[in-house]
This record gives sequence, C-alpha cells and structure tokens, in this order.
Amino acid sequence: MTISDGAAQGNGVANSHVKNDTSGRPSFFEDYGVWKEAPVLVGTTKFEPLPDVKNIMITGGAGFIACWLVRHLTLTYPHAYNIVSFDKLDYCSSLNNTRVLNDRRNFTFYQGDITNPSEVLDCLERYNIDTIIHFAAQSHVDLSFGNSYHFTHTNVYGTHVLLESAKRVGRIKRFIHVSTDEVYGEVRDDDDDLLETSILAPTNPYAASKAAAEMLVHSYQKSFKLPAIIVRSNNVYGPHQYPEKIIPKFICLLNRGKPVVLHGDGSPTRRYLYAGDAADAFDTILHRGQIGQIYNVGSSDEISNLSLAKKLLSLFSISHDRREEFSRWVKYTHDRPFNDHRYAVDATKLRQLGWKQQMSFEEGLRITVEWYRRFGERWWGDISKVLSPFPVVSGREVVEDDEHVSDNPQGADSVCVRGLRIKRTSGSCGGDEAESVKKKRKVDEFDGRQQQKQMASFTATACTSSIPEKCT
Repeated sequence: MTISDGAAQGNGVANSHVKNDTSGRPSFFEDYGVWKEAPVLVGTTKFEPLPDVKNIMITGGAGFIACWLVRHLTLTYPHAYNIVSFDKLDYCSSLNNTRVLNDRRNFTFYQGDITNPSEVLDCLERYNIDTIIHFAAQSHVDLSFGNSYHFTHTNVYGTHVLLESAKRVGRIKRFIHVSTDEVYGEVRDDDDDLLETSILAPTNPYAASKAAAEMLVHSYQKSFKLPAIIVRSNNVYGPHQYPEKIIPKFICLLNRGKPVVLHGDGSPTRRYLYAGDAADAFDTILHRGQIGQIYNVGSSDEISNLSLAKKLLSLFSISHDRREEFSRWVKYTHDRPFNDHRYAVDATKLRQLGWKQQMSFEEGLRITVEWYRRFGERWWGDISKVLSPFPVVSGREVVEDDEHVSDNPQGADSVCVRGLRIKRTSGSCGGDEAESVKKKRKVDEFDGRQQQKQMASFTATACTSSIPEKCT
C-alpha cells in the first residue's frame, strides 16, 4: 500500500542514536533528498494493539524487508507502539529506507551492531524494549560460499548476543526470529510443500547459519522460557531491496542497457512474495502468532530464473523472441558450488491467522520495475560494482569482480566461488595443481585467507573467455 509521496512526510531530522565517529562515513549516511520523491510504501493490515507491547526493537531496520515493517508499524500504530530501528548500516542498508519517519515521535534510529553486546544491551535498556523482531543478517547466498565465517559471526553469534541480552533484561514479551525457507534445503518438483514440522537440511553456508541460529532460539525458549516465535519466509522482492539480489539487479542492468546473466542454465525456480505482503505477514504474526510456534511465509508465485529474465525483458519492451535478440540480452555464467533447484513451503498455518497474499507477481513486478527506474541509481549511491558478476564485499565496500560469460547455458561441471573458476574433481586437490585465477582485488586479509582454504574437493582452472562476465 502507498500512503503518500515522501515529500509530504517528514523533514529528515532524526530522533536517533548514531555513533559519533563519522570519519570515512559511507554514502548511505548522506541525505541527498531522493527519499522525498519516493512513495511511502507499507503493508495493509491493522490490528488491535497488544496491551503488553509498547517498545519494539527491529534489528536490521535500515535493510530491505525490515524497513517495510518499520514503516508499516510506525505509521499504522502511531499511538500504540514506539519503533526502534537497530542497524549497523552495512553495505546493503540505507537510511533512505526510513528517513521519511524521522520526524515521527514514535520512531527512533539506533546505529548498532548485533554482535556487540554492549550496544545491544544499551538499546534494550535505553528504550525499555519489550519486543524484538530480529531481521539483521548476512543474507546474500553467493557471498556465503567465500565469506562463510562472516555469515556465522553475524547470523549465529549475533543472534546469540540478542538472545542472551534479552534474557538479561528479563522483560521481553515477544522475540520474533526471522529465518528463511532455505533451512529446509532443496524441494523436488514432485514433493509436497513443506510444513513447519519438516526436517532442516540446509545446503549452503548461509542456510546453515540460519538453521544454527534457529537452534539457539529454540534452546533459549526451552531453557530460559524466552517467548520466541520463528518465521521462515520464501524470497521477498519489491522496492528498497539492495540490487545484489536477482530481481533488482536484473532491473538495474536492463535499465542501463546491459544484459542480465544467469547462473548455470537458469532452470532453478524460486517463489516470490511482494514486500508489502511480507510486512502484513510479520504484522499478523506479531499480533496473532502464538509463542513457541513456527510460521512459514509462502507465496503461490513460482518462476524459474530464466522465465524471470524473459518477463523483465517484456516489461522493458525489449524484443527477445529471436535467438540473436535473446542472446544480446541474456548471458550465462557458471553456477554456485551448489544451487538448490527449488524451495517450497506450505503457509496454511499463517493463513489460519488471517493472512493472505494479495499482490499478484505481475503487478508487484511492474511496481518494482517502476520504482527502480526512478530511484535505483540514486538510492544507495553508485551501484556499478554490485551489478558485476560475483561482487566481493570487503567491510562496507563492494568490490567489482570480472568473471566471464557465455551465450549458452552452463553445465554443472564447474562453478564460481568469489572469483575462482572451479572444476569439480572426484578427489582432493592434486594432480595438475590449481592454477591461480584470482584477480587482484581489494579484500581484507581475513577474506583472502578463507578464500584460499575453500572447497578442498575442487580444482581451480583458469578462465579463458575474453568477454567480461555479468553474473547475477
């Protein structure tokens, strides 16, 4: 739902707790006024306020899905709830996502890191927090293959810090932990949609870190009676998503007149839920969800990466029926070390609480394309590097990678891991020895050490194509 244009909301003066050190302040701190031109997007649900909830801390509040809920709760319940957006302002965050709220009396921004116990405790005590909705996470699957320690640190240790801090303050009424459908692992085409009772079988480091975090939440619920709820959502899309993910990345590339690039052959499918429907889901779970339960947030819109690319080409009125036209706009690159073919969850339990998916994929995609064509190039500053094939993140910087692409679908015999062309072998690295194909790039020493240790069962072989790769 759109409330109004941003120009009619707010003056940009924040009620905030921001760290004083501004040296090297990244661009997402800067206010160039673009948010004033944007529509204010929220969900559609509204419930009777909860009597035991007053001060809600939303971690990762300047990120994608969380910012939708931050705006929705702040504007829908102005006299019932005080919303504290807690975010360290990582590379994929933007204060533009919530600047429209800065003059709202029930909104506060707190710059903090979930892996820092003193900052978490300070926020909980300073604002008398009674409810935590935990979104903050490293979530880009591609990066987890080469940066897995960072995912464990943020997603597992960070969740542990929040849980321990919640236990210490002793007044938390609800701890809503945001997980992912990827914890279930791959779902075959002929399998039923998975229920909340299905076993967890994650297949990549990101999903494994989220599954591990769930185990910590469950343990604190059992051991310390923490009133927890776990939410597992499928892919969410819409305005405000940093363009490292497939839909906004493809839109931004096409808007620049550049081709999109598919991993492998483009056959994996994903189910997509519009961000407004996701905000409604979390609002519903906050007000009607039962403590100790797990809820799937599922969509009925499933589409392959290849079909998604074609649909976006059509929305841009780009002809792609002939093979030469298609090859101009759609390229292929090597796949992830492992890419789940599909995920599929059953959201019956959530629908029984009254939630339903309202936005069609066609309409949601149209809205999303329009938003990125207007704001995508200005919302986060320069996004050129993140649109590269397998971008590398070093600290708060995105470093461009320059892999290679093909006009033809890629097989499963080789994959890319953060700039390495990898060929699968039956044994450990040996024989012909690994040829170095790492490009010189700006990465920290920690990342470099971990990259060299990866994938003992793979052998690196040099990339030879002369065409710069544009991975998704």
